[in-house]
Formats: sequence, structure tokens, C-alpha cells
Amino acid sequence: MKIFSGCANRPLTQAMCDYLHIPMGRVSFNRFADGEIHVKIDEDVRGRDVFIVQSVCPPVDEHLMELLVFIDSARRASAERITAVIPYYGYARQDRKDEGRTPITAKLVANLITVAGASRVLTMDLHAAQIQGFFDIPLDHLLAEPVLGKHYQSMGLDDLVLVSPDVGNVKRARAYAVRLKADLAIIDKRRINGEAKHGQIIGDVEGKTVLMVDDMISTAGTICSAVEVVLKRGATRVLIGATHPLLCGPAIERLAGLDIDRITVTDTIPLNEEAKKLKNIEVLSVAPLLGEAVNRIHHHESVSILFSS
Repeated sequence: MKIFSGCANRPLTQAMCDYLHIPMGRVSFNRFADGEIHVKIDEDVRGRDVFIVQSVCPPVDEHLMELLVFIDSARRASAERITAVIPYYGYARQDRKDEGRTPITAKLVANLITVAGASRVLTMDLHAAQIQGFFDIPLDHLLAEPVLGKHYQSMGLDDLVLVSPDVGNVKRARAYAVRLKADLAIIDKRRINGEAKHGQIIGDVEGKTVLMVDDMISTAGTICSAVEVVLKRGATRVLIGATHPLLCGPAIERLAGLDIDRITVTDTIPLNEEAKKLKNIEVLSVAPLLGEAVNRIHHHESVSILFSS
């Protein structure tokens, strides 16, 4: 088994290797004068089980192209099996045609990864579960819920209610509610001129500690609008959890201006410098979870057991 890292998140890959007690594979990244990416694997991978760890996070196109070139390099070096470990799968929000003359880019990216030579994919908390069906190769879809859920359990939260900021997130919120033995509430969300607007709450949040968990925080428009709604309805404390901390555009300014007790994210994406300035943000590592999944894939063992850990 050989584990290599792209440039997107080397600390996460190193933490995975530390968990597995193996060295990280050696690789060289260079660019031609015109900006073209060049990847050279600096050790023998012939006949090896190769894992390439690369989140497709900003700069998205650069990291995606690097992943594709890396996979091709390993394939041409005669690796026996190549697993693309993609903690954050970029372009996942373009998973359907919601209006005419638009692409389904999540499917296009799946095709590119397959054609490049990946044998299988390991990813975490896809924005839409149906993206698993876009691949014609095996895909293991991990959830960050065991990591975030155990963290919230250790906090001993009282009068807790899980709030889904929109209907599409209800399944994820229910999973946390079951683990934490908490109530569940749902907020009705609509988009007006591209901006998230929240209305009625189905459930009771008055006098409660509210926990909102989503797969990602991008511009934070949805989560901040939902926080304002629950605070107006009498919530005494608000906690936010997310797997992928994209935190782009006005996200930092929006989050800093809200009365949020704590923002908990994972290290699928490294925090940008602005995000590190948030005083109430904390990062949990999913390296042990990903590392264990890699170990089980290598030894042809069940990965689904990790969902209930």
C-alpha cells in the first residue's frame, strides 16, 4: 500500500499516514512556464495498491486537474489499483439540470476521474447522495457523523434540538438527532433572487440549545439566515457543525456577526487564513476515519461498519 498526497491538503494525508504507521509516498509537483501541471511519482508503484488523497477545494479547477494528472501518472507507472481519496468532492452542487441548457458537472467530473484511470473512489459527505450513482467504478461514501456526533456527545448538551436549515438536509439532521437522543426541527427555506430566505419552523426551539449540522458552509448565507430565525423563535444557544469548511466570499464576515456559540468543522478542507481568525471555530480531524477506511479497502474488509462507529 502506498499513500500519496496532492497539494490540496497535505496535513490531512500526513495524519492518515501517521494513523496507519506508514510513510507518505514521495512525489514531485512542477509547472511548465505556461502553467501546465506536471506530476512525477518519485518511487516504485508497480503492482502496488495506490491511494491518492486530494480534496477538490479552492482553487477547484487546479486541484481537480492535479488529481487527474496524478491518477494518470500512477496508471502509467503500472499501479495495480488506484483509489482516489477525495475528502471533499468539488462540483457536487451541479448534480442535476435545474434549468435548461445547463451541465451536470458532478457527472462530468465522475467520468473524468474514471477515464483518468481510478479503480475506485473514497469520499466523504457528498452534497447529494445520488452522485454515488454517477460512477461506474466502486465508490465508498463515508459520513463525518461518527466524528462530529461523538464530539457533541462529549459536550453533554441539555435541552438539545437538531435543526435542519432546509428540507434537503433532514436525513443528516435526523441521524445526529438519533445519536444525541435529541428532538428534530425543520426550517422551510426558499430562494428569492438567488438568496436563501427562511420562513416557518416545524418544531419547537424556544428555550432550547439548537444544533445545526450541514455538509458544507460555503458563503454561509443559508446557515446564517437559519440562525437568525431560531434566535427570533427563542433559542438560547446555537451551535453549528459542518463537514466541509469552504468559507468563501462573505462567509467569515457573516459568521463573525452572528451570536453563535461554536462552529465545528472537520479538516477535509484546510481552513483559509481568514477563517482561522474566527474565535469560535474548532476543527476536528477525520484522518483516523479515512485512514481506517483506506486500511479496510486495502485488506478487502467491510467499510460500512465505520458508519455506525
